[in-house]
Amino acid sequence: MTQEHIIIFDTTLRDGEQSPGMSMNLEEKLLVAEALDAMGVDVIEAGFAQASTGDFEAVREIAGRIKNSVVCSLARAKSGDIERAAEALKPAKHFRIHTFISTSDIHLKYQFRLSREQVLDIIKDTVTLARKFTDNVEWSAMDSTRSDKDYLCKAVETAIKAGATTVNIPDTVGYATPDDYGALIAYLKNSVPNIDKAIISTHCQNDLGLATANSLAAIRNGARQIECTINGIGERAGNTALEEVVMAIKTRADMFPYTTNINTTHITRASRLVQNITGALVQVNKAIVGANAFAHESGIHQDGVLKHANTYEIMTPESVGLTKSNLVLGKHSGRHAFRERLTELGFDIGDNAFEEAFHRFKDLADKKKDIYDEDLITLLDAEGRRESPIQLESLHITCGTVGPQTAMLSLRVNGEVHRVTVEGNGPIDATFKAIAALVPHDAKLKLFQVSAVTQGTDAQAEVTVRLETADGRIINGSSSNIDTLVAAALAYINALCKLNAMQERLTLVS
Repeated sequence: MTQEHIIIFDTTLRDGEQSPGMSMNLEEKLLVAEALDAMGVDVIEAGFAQASTGDFEAVREIAGRIKNSVVCSLARAKSGDIERAAEALKPAKHFRIHTFISTSDIHLKYQFRLSREQVLDIIKDTVTLARKFTDNVEWSAMDSTRSDKDYLCKAVETAIKAGATTVNIPDTVGYATPDDYGALIAYLKNSVPNIDKAIISTHCQNDLGLATANSLAAIRNGARQIECTINGIGERAGNTALEEVVMAIKTRADMFPYTTNINTTHITRASRLVQNITGALVQVNKAIVGANAFAHESGIHQDGVLKHANTYEIMTPESVGLTKSNLVLGKHSGRHAFRERLTELGFDIGDNAFEEAFHRFKDLADKKKDIYDEDLITLLDAEGRRESPIQLESLHITCGTVGPQTAMLSLRVNGEVHRVTVEGNGPIDATFKAIAALVPHDAKLKLFQVSAVTQGTDAQAEVTVRLETADGRIINGSSSNIDTLVAAALAYINALCKLNAMQERLTLVS
């Protein structure tokens, strides 16, 4: 890679998944990992192998599936973590071990209770150990932006001397501003004697809303890797958003004369996939992927865009994989036309999956007048997550101004069909009570949210459900269907499948 190439390190599956309520099961992690690989992400941080049996299995499964990207596992500066990461990454074609320890005095005093010299020794020993498993080792200085600069330089120098090929300078608590973060990168670039032997990386949290700006300031001062997540998800206020830094580099080549390997036409699909899986809806005015990112209501703006798009749009919707055209497909369309459109949208699926998707498309075409690309993206993403131990067989709702509101439900649970009829305070309450009667649990409903995938009264409804367990764990479920009540039932079932999977993992760990 040339010096002008910016490495995109995606940590959606690690830092992103650490956000409250955004845990993913194995199947969902694989879907996201494959989307990142297809997009052209250079490094995928698949998880924290030592954190749990589930995390170890996810890292190992992703390592065996990914074709192009480097697969990475996080590891604390402990021999057990590093050895566990190496074991999980064995199936990968290319892998990286990412180890870290704090360098700020506040962390060393109150969290780690170690001296500066002790930390330098730990850095040397753990990076040396990681290097025995791979020549692709990343070391991170946690809370680097609140660290003494000269000590940080010593720590970075020690890590590189021990074999680190990438040194990450994270703004762990989102404290930095673009000016001081850029200056810190420049200081390291000019002060660490062996800095030329490693790539400088950024990892910026968004606590002050400056994560993207800080990352861009860093690459202008010598950093050549950006750690980021789809939709900017992550702990607390989130991370640098992949779509924002990539499109900033692409759109403002005059300010950022660098390249990335990202195929930007995959951005919208990846954004919606992560949104559907995590249940974390993207705000409508979110840059690049928000519903209003390419919408214009002002008369002056509409007039300008109609005359020439560049008057008010600095990038095209197509450049991020968003289209406004209707599909010229309907219930009489054939497989060839359907496959061609899927290919244009970036989907490459096997014959069996294609046949299932085609039949789902036909069903949708029978019910919905206008089918948009967004409908297809939602349909295909839902298809990828369709199989589960709990499946909806049938749902019949009686509701309206004359009660009672009743749900007649049939579920297939672990292969066996169960039926129940339940009354409730409205159709949603009746449906959820019916599901709970067949799949008992103690989780409480904390969020029920409905949005439309596309416009019109026949739009697919996208429903997000959030459950909280007695011990405070958060689980999100989501689904979409042209029938809002069916979408609600499927979203609730999706959450319960995640709840069951999480409880199984916890049992294994304990």
